[in-house]
Amino acid sequence: MKFVSTRGGVAPTSLDVALAAGLAPDGGLYVPERVPQLALQHAGATLAETASQVLAPWFAELELQSSLTELCNDAFDFPAPLRPLSAPGDHLLELFHGPTAAFKDYAARFLAGCLSRLRDPAASMPTTILVATSGDTGAAVGAAFHRRDGFKVAILYPDGRVSPRQAHGLGCFGDNVHAYRVDGSFDDCQRMVKQALADANLRAHVPLGSANSISLGRLLPQTAYYAHAALEFRARHDAPLNFIVPTGNLGNALACWLAKRMGLPIGEIVLASNANDVLPRYFNGDEYAPRATIATLANAMDVGAPSNFERLRWWHRSDAELRAAMRAFSVDDATIRDTIRHAPDRHGVVPCPHTAIGLHVLEQLRANGDSRPWAAVATAHPAKFETIVEPLVGHTVEPPPSLAAALARPATTTPLEAGSEVLRYALLQE
Repeated sequence: MKFVSTRGGVAPTSLDVALAAGLAPDGGLYVPERVPQLALQHAGATLAETASQVLAPWFAELELQSSLTELCNDAFDFPAPLRPLSAPGDHLLELFHGPTAAFKDYAARFLAGCLSRLRDPAASMPTTILVATSGDTGAAVGAAFHRRDGFKVAILYPDGRVSPRQAHGLGCFGDNVHAYRVDGSFDDCQRMVKQALADANLRAHVPLGSANSISLGRLLPQTAYYAHAALEFRARHDAPLNFIVPTGNLGNALACWLAKRMGLPIGEIVLASNANDVLPRYFNGDEYAPRATIATLANAMDVGAPSNFERLRWWHRSDAELRAAMRAFSVDDATIRDTIRHAPDRHGVVPCPHTAIGLHVLEQLRANGDSRPWAAVATAHPAKFETIVEPLVGHTVEPPPSLAAALARPATTTPLEAGSEVLRYALLQE
């Protein structure tokens, strides 16, 4: 299978080349020339086994194909349970049981395994993995590449716009992982990373790779947990499962859409955004118009220019066709607080702010008479946002062991002004 750029400026290439490059040379995002179709039947498969089945068509005829089972066993060795909520037909897809307590852990570990196997053992210089993060991606990538031979990690995050525990989790690795707190927004961080990846002169001196959701190595493995949950649900209920996906940069939601496009039993997909409402405005009929980022309680979704929209648009022939494919809703901070406060009674769970957005959208669907089975996606553990969550629910939210261990380590970060030249200088000095 070959992969092309959304901007059409490069020749079709193989998945291994696209994985190593991250961003296409013309500045576009890699997409497959075609989407393979699957007819999977759930028969008690583990999450790792489902991942191997879903990813197999993408890796056909590649050297990595022989390592696919091992890659999936390593990356998907913690659960993604589909948890029934208090009301019939309501579910939560819990994706926060990995080492950094966020959904990014699955794909970050898979990508790290791929890039390690693709790396030339004779290479004289380490590859620097560049990652912009609005809160959770950086920690997942840092954990996945920490002390991994032949790699460095440079994490860029917006200073003051992530939770204290998220910030600690970005700077607590040391060794080959370096965290930069940028004086700007996530969109500034994302723009700096894209500009660096497109800088041929810089890459000649500093080998670079990407681990943001612009990378196929992030997008493709995220289809696995949607496939697994949908297959599990169909086996029990003989019906498709509908998903509400909290979204900022659109990577996780795009993975859900791609799993559906591959033929998995997924019904409707609804996007749940915070006050950064570029996507809801578009899906409600406005022109797609990126905006300056607004800081919200759901900071990991504080994105004003979602990168993966370029992929989503490439896959549809027109705006009308795309708008018919899914719906999108926006939720403000006051509603996030109210949802967190009442979620233990209404749903039987304590959510993080991002998950609360999904739960509120679920409540709105139910209020409008939608009786279909829905799963809201829980993207992070609430203990990562204890300063927001605990005062609202009135008790301590204990961090899971892996998060507690990270918080016990010292953290160090480096201040950085927003700008491509500033980042370029920093990378050349490392």
